[in-house]
Amino acid sequence: MESSKIQEDKSELAEMASGGSLLTEEHLLCPICLDVFNKPVSTPCGHNFCLPCITCYWDTTLVCQCPICKEDFPNRPNLKVNIFIADLLSQFKSLHVRNVHTERSAGQQPVSCGSEVQCDICSSQAVKSCLDCVSSYCGSHLQPHDIAFELKRHTLVDPVESLREKVCRKHHRLTMLFCRNDNSVLCDLCIGLRHANHDVVSVQRGYNDMTCQVVRNEAKVQQMIQERMQKVQNTKESLIQGKSDTKKLIENGSRDLTELVTEIKRTQEELIKVFEEKQKAAENQATGLITDMEKEISSLKVTAKNLEELKDIKDPVCFLKRYPNQSLLPHTVDLSTHNFIRHLEVKYMHKSVRNSMSQLQDLLGKLNEELNRFSNSTDTSNKATLRYMQQYGENIVLDFDTAHPMLTLSADGKQVWYNMGTGLWGNQTRKPNMFTQHLAVVGQRGFSSCRFYFEVHVGQKTEWCLGVATASLQKNGAIVRSPNSGLWAIWFLVDKFETFSCPGEAVCTGKVEHVGVFVDYDGGQVSFFDVVRAVHIYSFTECLFTEELYPYFNPCDNEYVLVLI
Repeated sequence: MESSKIQEDKSELAEMASGGSLLTEEHLLCPICLDVFNKPVSTPCGHNFCLPCITCYWDTTLVCQCPICKEDFPNRPNLKVNIFIADLLSQFKSLHVRNVHTERSAGQQPVSCGSEVQCDICSSQAVKSCLDCVSSYCGSHLQPHDIAFELKRHTLVDPVESLREKVCRKHHRLTMLFCRNDNSVLCDLCIGLRHANHDVVSVQRGYNDMTCQVVRNEAKVQQMIQERMQKVQNTKESLIQGKSDTKKLIENGSRDLTELVTEIKRTQEELIKVFEEKQKAAENQATGLITDMEKEISSLKVTAKNLEELKDIKDPVCFLKRYPNQSLLPHTVDLSTHNFIRHLEVKYMHKSVRNSMSQLQDLLGKLNEELNRFSNSTDTSNKATLRYMQQYGENIVLDFDTAHPMLTLSADGKQVWYNMGTGLWGNQTRKPNMFTQHLAVVGQRGFSSCRFYFEVHVGQKTEWCLGVATASLQKNGAIVRSPNSGLWAIWFLVDKFETFSCPGEAVCTGKVEHVGVFVDYDGGQVSFFDVVRAVHIYSFTECLFTEELYPYFNPCDNEYVLVLI
């Protein structure tokens, strides 16, 4: 029975397509875009849509359901192009073209706009336009077309404004059709084999579509103009701020170096003064010691002479009578208490001064190296920016409770990778904050009202997604890829980068191995850097953060590991 009903429907539709009056363009309009079907597909519930329309619709909804009857589908249907409807659409287009040709052959030309058309020869109002002459004529100048045999064969229509732009130069017919594939206007004879399978619509439909596209492009251009004007303004402000900072740096650096030179001179004077005073004191001490020693030497010489004379007396009685009652030796100082080693003190001080000077020279050498690096490097700005960001580095650890069941995390929470051998849930218990569709995980700690930075080694991975997410980010089901999703991230695909919020729009090309992510919460900025080459990848600016932000990691379903540094 069901097969018989389908055959009846097909027969009816075929009859409609072959010339029945029941088939109209409204039968072949997509309920989503309200335009003629583009790759028509049928859902399990029996409704028809354009394949791009229904795919986009399901990408932006949490539940996979029919937009018409709201029937839910447990699994997303794998839709194929409905060949019958596609053939029917092709027949309808061919029928439409044939009808247009029939109308044209019968002399049914479209009426031009209400504005007056002037004769191309004089300034009088035209009464007819000739498609062969591609000119408009008033009554008097039209007379040759009623007299001359060759001119009688020309096609005359009601006056048409801007005729030369609206007539097909090849077939001398009005261009009433528009080919979307070739983006060109056609007459009914231009269809032929060249445009047989093309998407051909009326000029008015093409005009409406292209007008909408112009409006969208105009809005996009205006947005790009505003973005670039803002960029120019930011650059000017940055230049002014940089000029002010440079002036302060020069003033402060000059002042500090001047103070350092002054301090060095003061130290030099103090060193000279101290050494001179020490030398003078040493000289006075040495002079006193020498004088005392010379006196003691003279006294000891006298004592030595007396002892020698006493030693020469051989008579015991005389010797004893001559032996003095007091000590034979004169009073002298203890030489051990007078240890004069001034040269050693000088050597020690000289060595101490040399060490201090060496340390100062090393510091000045490092300062000169920094100045040379700043002067010669072509990418100093990026390197300086990266070093600035890296000072806000945080120790990020992954939150096991949020990881998708097909992700594996290292024990220290520093690595994450896709595990192809793991079932969707396996033996895991579903947790409230677990990602159920996106292969993602977030960090344990959230940040607010501060700056923070972290680095990730992506290696040779061909696809990954990194960024920051709000605490309220949708984890159960698909995340809508829009600016209001609560996720500020970049998505790497083979050799290009795009933002998660704007799929398909490349913001950067190339490959990286090491990515740095910097967040300025109060400044409303999230920036991504190629750490190895110190190259800026992309920045989200003028963001409004109202929740804590958590580092977000999505290794995607390919090999290799995301490693937190």
